[in-house]
Amino acid sequence: MTYPSSAQPGPRPGPPPGVSLAGGTDVSRGGGGEDTGHPAVDAVLRSLANAARLAPAEQIAEYEAAHQVLQETLAGIDR
Repeated sequence: MTYPSSAQPGPRPGPPPGVSLAGGTDVSRGGGGEDTGHPAVDAVLRSLANAARLAPAEQIAEYEAAHQVLQETLAGIDR
């Protein structure tokens, strides 16, 4: 018996070496993601993709750091 493969997720981007918003983890880049063209937003997205590999307590720090960076980035749009 075969199952349809349509429910399989696509590749997720990973952070480039040395990028982490919190925790200081050095990780290798995964495959397939496209950049937004804004370095701070790209770093946040990669950090969030990496957060899934962390312990729950460490995930919270990543999410809080990402939230802060995104707030600052959005606030800077009107300046």
